[in-house]
Amino acid sequence: MRTNHQPIRFFHQGQVVEVYDADSTRSVLNWLREDARCTGTKEGCNEGDCGACTVVIGSLPDSGQGTDLQLQTVNACIQFLPTLHGKALFTVEDLKAQGSAPACAKPGTPTLHPVQQAMVDCHGSQCGFCTPGFVMSLWSTYEHHQATGTRPSRQQLADDLSGNLCRCTGYRPILDAGQRMFDLPTTRLDTAPVVQALQQLQREGTFEYAAPGEGGSHFYAPTTLDALATLREQKPDARLLAGSTDVGLWVNKQFRNLGDIIYVGDVREMAQVRQQDGVLHIGAGASLEDAWRALVQQWPTLTDVWLRFASPPIRHAGTMGGNVANGSPIGDAPPVLMALDAQIELRLGSRVRSMPLADFYLDYMKNQLQPGEFVQALHVPLDTSTTRQVRAYKISKRFDCDISALCAGFSIDVQGGVVRDVRLAFGGMAATVRRAAQAEAALRGQPWTQASVQAAQQALAHDFTPLSDMRASAAYRLQVAQNLLQRLWLETRSDGALPPEATSVWSVMPHGATQGA
Repeated sequence: MRTNHQPIRFFHQGQVVEVYDADSTRSVLNWLREDARCTGTKEGCNEGDCGACTVVIGSLPDSGQGTDLQLQTVNACIQFLPTLHGKALFTVEDLKAQGSAPACAKPGTPTLHPVQQAMVDCHGSQCGFCTPGFVMSLWSTYEHHQATGTRPSRQQLADDLSGNLCRCTGYRPILDAGQRMFDLPTTRLDTAPVVQALQQLQREGTFEYAAPGEGGSHFYAPTTLDALATLREQKPDARLLAGSTDVGLWVNKQFRNLGDIIYVGDVREMAQVRQQDGVLHIGAGASLEDAWRALVQQWPTLTDVWLRFASPPIRHAGTMGGNVANGSPIGDAPPVLMALDAQIELRLGSRVRSMPLADFYLDYMKNQLQPGEFVQALHVPLDTSTTRQVRAYKISKRFDCDISALCAGFSIDVQGGVVRDVRLAFGGMAATVRRAAQAEAALRGQPWTQASVQAAQQALAHDFTPLSDMRASAAYRLQVAQNLLQRLWLETRSDGALPPEATSVWSVMPHGATQGA
């Protein structure tokens, strides 16, 4: 018996699909493999790390109008099916319809998309398990660059594929395929019927879905900020859901029952990133990719942390507000935002209040949010000072797609050789991300010299008592944190300052300024 208020409706394989009876937390991956019988998409880690389940989501621009189609890779294993409502889903099966057989091919020869043909030509598939995920990431890159008339560098391809892992170590031929696909006859997705279908699926008001057997739990997806605030105030115990890059693991790995879910991904106001009155306003629903891109435009020295923040599929789905509200002590965004003196904006009904992000965290996984309150936005002042320098450093075992052992965000203003202002924030050093108050005090008002750095390093040992875990020992974390202060000085000292590439082992990897996938 159908007990839901509305079906889940989305575009898939050339038509609008309606789903009536899936659980609210059923993953896109499980629906594809078990219900739609599209088994090209594979399950690897089931936690958004390996990329075997990579698919592409198509959506209209933030306005909900226009003829453009935005394509972004996501991990199907941690995306809940109701979040597809009003969107388009593309999998490796869709490439067959776009492909063509060579003119000299025998009748019945399988048709291949340029991405697939390039993988064949370059021997880019070994065991083949991860191949569909790589193909979909490459397809997203292909469509982006064909639309803009550009061609990615080999390092840009590597960045776009950073969320796809190959246990057969076949990265070289896969990168070869990424370059080869642009040499083949061009094949483009016909976006017109997709856009037309999505325009017809656009709605006003809150989407409400309830599946049989869920004990009365509902999935709500408001489309306006006011509707979200009202719903959140009425249902303070409901689970807020954005990109499900964390919540998805609760279901897959811990088998949690989430109860009522309020999805914020359709609130376009919260997805905006804009500059106004000398402040960069980042809506809590803005994707990590959009938020980091805006930060990097202001502070290019943040590029490495941006590209090393999880992977493109995670950055496309996850949100800056979710990363901050999560409160993880090893989060990569909060140290950077604290160093930039960011304010966090909280909303309860019609009441809005703000506070420094540094004051938001109380203890491990505890924050200032009250029942019914949610993170609405983040505000980063755009300091026009030409003397302030910003740095961020991520320390992890792998370059790509790894959780930090330590992440640091630094901001320092040196005038006339004296430290006028400094903010040193660390993740991975305590139960919460926080600033190093004693180290800052040791530097503020002092000459920016090696001696001052050494004093700050000593003070840092009194700021934190880090823990030992699987990612790093306490002694290692403290030593690295102290060394990062030295690195900051080497890059910002008055005489003989070193460029960032001179202090980084990753300088051999020339990242592009724009990301396509």
